[in-house]
Amino acid sequence: MNIKFPVASLVLLILPGIVSADWFEDFKAEATKEQLHQFLYEMPKGGDLHQHLSGSGFSEWWFELALSAEADGYHYYTKVKLNNCREHGWQGFKTTPYHLMFQTIVQSSWQALPECERNEYLPLSKLSNEQKTAWMNAIRLDKPHEGREEFFETHWQRLGDLTANPYLRGDLIQKNFQAFADEGLIYVEPQVSAFGYKMPDGTLIPPEDVAAILRERLAKPDVKATGLSYRFQQAILRFLPNAEQALEQAYRFVSENEPYVAVNMVGREDNDKGYPLRFLSTLRKLRHEYNDVRLSIHAGEVDEPNHHVRDTLLLGADRIGHGLNLITDADTMRLMRHGPYMVEINLISNLMLEYYTDYSQHPFPEYLRIGIPVALSTDDRGMWDSTMTDEFYVAVTEFNLSWAEVKQLSENSLRYAFVDEPVRDELLETYQKRITKFERRASNSGAAGFSTQSAPRKLFICRRYDICSP
Repeated sequence: MNIKFPVASLVLLILPGIVSADWFEDFKAEATKEQLHQFLYEMPKGGDLHQHLSGSGFSEWWFELALSAEADGYHYYTKVKLNNCREHGWQGFKTTPYHLMFQTIVQSSWQALPECERNEYLPLSKLSNEQKTAWMNAIRLDKPHEGREEFFETHWQRLGDLTANPYLRGDLIQKNFQAFADEGLIYVEPQVSAFGYKMPDGTLIPPEDVAAILRERLAKPDVKATGLSYRFQQAILRFLPNAEQALEQAYRFVSENEPYVAVNMVGREDNDKGYPLRFLSTLRKLRHEYNDVRLSIHAGEVDEPNHHVRDTLLLGADRIGHGLNLITDADTMRLMRHGPYMVEINLISNLMLEYYTDYSQHPFPEYLRIGIPVALSTDDRGMWDSTMTDEFYVAVTEFNLSWAEVKQLSENSLRYAFVDEPVRDELLETYQKRITKFERRASNSGAAGFSTQSAPRKLFICRRYDICSP
């Protein structure tokens, strides 16, 4: 009998390692929401180039680590009620206002309070289950009315003294590394500040000593076991009066302390005191002295059109964080097509902080499909209660990504990492090996091969995409 096979089928029979170009489209068509999410969880990924460590801790991690910190002499208290201890006229607009519930302070700070205010606090270890739940919800956006103001003006303030403990910060790094490794990442580049840390009695710890503490933690077996490669960034808050001085300190620190490789500038762009060109003369002076510090800077994370992205490239940044209003700057968009600069895309962050009300408004697919290099990142995922898997889920479902585009996002996250060329080549080779193996498995099994449902499903993905119903 003379059997005729289509040419494509003959190719697959002769070269079984080749995967049909349409397999991912078939997969998306047949997969349930749960299967697609599981697929994206198990999928090998590249790196996360835009994450704030203090914003990446999940609420349950913070609570667990705060209690564990007692072993290092740190005992924490949190505000659970208001006794109206302040007279009329108290400062209500300071960084941590009196009326803010669940602000957490170390014991030495608690002891310095007047007795009336001390009675407003409880040790974290003494919270009831209801109070514990409220404390954890207070540092994530869990209510419909919470958004940009809640995030910028209360979350960090509530964390308070927890962020000034270098030992806790080291343990938070380990938890983040493990979670990212479980999601299939091979590289992370978190913003990990080394400034502003204190001993339990309030004594300041020099940043060089903090770096040594972190390096010691990074050398422990549980961190090494994650297999992640990493570099750190030191961020400065750009709208402060002394931001230029902080930038100089950050450059010096990064140049002298591993694993730091870059400086970032953070802070609300709707505060015009941090406008990019404010720092041009300082950076030009610093480049006379330092040859080993990279720049990735937040820019374009703002509602109104402006030239912040263009001006930030002039500062010397190789990567742009967010870049939302780049879409309004046609000349800079043309400059960035197929160019050396990358935009770090934070889909969940942009929605949670109300820069968009719907993903149909987001410029990500425009950047991606006209050739502006982009990669997905998680920003402050602990406060969104989301994961890198969720970022990919949003991208695939909202913008109908092809398999080539999915892989391109991970490749870009490694290609634009602040690492030496041999390390970059090794990371890309590792990713290619892993993704090729996964691709063959997924194309053979189809959606049925991703029914185990072991992927973490957190608040954001459950609420917005309804994939967590029993």
